[in-house]
Amino acid sequence: MGSREIKSLQEVNETPVLGRLDEHSESFQRKKLGMFFIESDDRRTAFGRGYTGGTTPVNIRGKPIVDLSKTGGWIAAFFIFGNEMAERMAYFGLSVNMVAFMFYVMHMPFTSSSDAVNNFLGISQASSVLGGFLADAYLGRYWTIAIFTTIYLGGLVGITLCATISTFVPNQAKCDQLSLLLGRCEPAKSWQMTYLYTVLYLTGFGAAGIRPCVSSFGADQFDEKSKDYKSHLDRFFNFFYLSVTVGAIIAFTAVVYIQIQHGWGAAFGSLAIAMGFSNVVFFLGTPLYRHRLPGGSPLTRVAQVLVAAYRKRNASFSNSEFVGLYEVPGKQSAIKGSGKILHTDDFRCLDKAALQLKEDGGNPSPWKLCTVTQVEEVKILLKLIPIPACTIMLNLVLTEYLTLSVQQAYTMNTHIGRLKLPVTCMPVFPGLSIFLILSLYYSVFVPLSRRITGHPHGASQLQRVGIGLAISILSVAWAGAFERYRRNFAVRSGYEASFLSPMPNLSAYWLLIQYCLIGIAEVFCIVGLLEFLYEEAPDAMKSIGSAYAALAGGLGCFAASLLNSIIKSVTGSTNGRNPSWLSQNINTGRFDYFYWLLTVMSIINFCIFLYSAHRYKYRKDHEVGEGIMENGMHDKM
Repeated sequence: MGSREIKSLQEVNETPVLGRLDEHSESFQRKKLGMFFIESDDRRTAFGRGYTGGTTPVNIRGKPIVDLSKTGGWIAAFFIFGNEMAERMAYFGLSVNMVAFMFYVMHMPFTSSSDAVNNFLGISQASSVLGGFLADAYLGRYWTIAIFTTIYLGGLVGITLCATISTFVPNQAKCDQLSLLLGRCEPAKSWQMTYLYTVLYLTGFGAAGIRPCVSSFGADQFDEKSKDYKSHLDRFFNFFYLSVTVGAIIAFTAVVYIQIQHGWGAAFGSLAIAMGFSNVVFFLGTPLYRHRLPGGSPLTRVAQVLVAAYRKRNASFSNSEFVGLYEVPGKQSAIKGSGKILHTDDFRCLDKAALQLKEDGGNPSPWKLCTVTQVEEVKILLKLIPIPACTIMLNLVLTEYLTLSVQQAYTMNTHIGRLKLPVTCMPVFPGLSIFLILSLYYSVFVPLSRRITGHPHGASQLQRVGIGLAISILSVAWAGAFERYRRNFAVRSGYEASFLSPMPNLSAYWLLIQYCLIGIAEVFCIVGLLEFLYEEAPDAMKSIGSAYAALAGGLGCFAASLLNSIIKSVTGSTNGRNPSWLSQNINTGRFDYFYWLLTVMSIINFCIFLYSAHRYKYRKDHEVGEGIMENGMHDKM
């Protein structure tokens, strides 16, 4: 077969009805780019050998699944939930315990320990793009999870050995609390810190491979052709985040209890055991899983579009050499695991990558001529960026809460009756609020919001993200108001210098208001974002899309460390006479000013989100052929 033409610009100009196109400007012609597609069987693909086209699910051997009823669905998803629960348990277990471990055992200053853990968390999340790339390009989501979850387990075992064997830590003799505060304890040797950082970042590397794939792999288990697909996907992401929350609650309670009662080795060992057990559960579910074939390197496809568009930057759509916009024939695209994507008018400069000229010939290089679907992939990735970028601020607030709220709790009474709750357990309350909200989401929130919005799921994905960002503003505003009250109470009660002594007449449970508000914000924002990215990302880039959320989390951690450094340098004097807002002595610092600064930043970020969400157009999942027919164009053999 030679070349199958939907419509070319030349023929349009020769058609009497549309002959007036010559009288119009080039801008008018560019608005009609979606009408001009050339389909050719002579295209040399650069994406591998034969494949099952579109988004057809396959088994672990890459063969089409004959009977879908025997695979996938909620049963397969629950095997995946277990892996995510253990990963989140380890993640939060490390985040809440590693700062204290570095301070009390490795004898690092508290601020240095906090910054080191923030950097670890940031790198771990930001590098999730690597895991998403490997999954979409070469390994597939299943094998990426399988490999990196094993690496994660190896890192946890290494951390357990560090906490168990005395050789890996500095001498603990003659190191009481006063010596720790004054920095007089024996510091860790360079090789000891090297070992700790190596195994710590090994776990971060493992998490980077798991995080962008688990939610996408779980969503892959549901049939896109089912009439209940949207409903199943909506419920899946809520249950997925519920498993994340359960893992966090266990980390903030059971793991903290184990550490207090049995030591650091037992605490970190429990994380390793949980991860090992979840690995076994994940592999047991292998026969049930549905897979999507990797579509080849997404970075290569993006680079090809940019290079091809640059090469033809001077070409004009009104040029007599213009043949049409290039696409391969049939319903399937040239990209493995992806259906065709309808042409859009966004980022029209990139359309020149698909601009076919007579000089391109019948066998063009993909670095000179790309398909419309390939160009639209790049457009989608660019259009998605503003939405997860607006969640960086929420992740910054969450990162600050992990340390600032704990410092606040140290100065307050944490008793519930006769029971004294450890300060390190305080972050469990956002988890409990998340658990409660997710449990009541479908029975309370959806019916109420459906009456207001008319949306079948109560609120659209972007509306849920916006609700989360709005509630986060309330959380930090309350935190600033309460911190002002707490600081004034400490000064009036004579605790200004005793920042490690709890004030018996001020309950730490006033912090629950800001904790619960930020938990509710996290539910709406992160769950809505994950579902949004999965549905809007290109078929062959689902893991990359999910990695956007993790990348936003990582950038939030980095932004928190950067903001802390700026505040300390700007608000504190070099001679130490005027303490910074973030002074180690919270009673002489001004955490309230810092919280209000976060409030102002959150309001500005929310306004930017409203603008970005208003401009965003949800992706329409139509095949190119259907889109052409809707525009009244007909195939011509």
